[in-house]
Amino acid sequence: MENLSQSRRSFITTLTLLLASGVLLVRYLIPRTSGTRRVLATAAAADVPLNGALLFRDERLILMRDNSGFYVLSLICTHLGCTVTVTEDTLACPCHGSRFDRQGMVLTGPATLPLKRFKLVEQNGGITVYDS
Repeated sequence: MENLSQSRRSFITTLTLLLASGVLLVRYLIPRTSGTRRVLATAAAADVPLNGALLFRDERLILMRDNSGFYVLSLICTHLGCTVTVTEDTLACPCHGSRFDRQGMVLTGPATLPLKRFKLVEQNGGITVYDS
């Protein structure tokens, strides 16, 4: 009888450990979303002239405007994460020489990916930039 009890105890312990591991694994694999987006920057639409830009240095973002409207680019180089500098017609990485056009597309490497774009909402003459 003692063998049976020990076997039952081992089975319950193993089952409990497997269930706990499964719960932890599911918790790890499924991303948590709070449903709220984080505001990165806000600006008045009138502050950005046509074919101009508004730089948010601390957030490492640039709000740009062209004939098609407003868009926001990250100033983090996709090569190794340096802060890109803004010139009149391009965005250039001072670390390794990558250059991007005003749309964030790569002109010269070593970067191979375009600059990240952020979502924005235009409302009541204002622009709000969100992280996702």
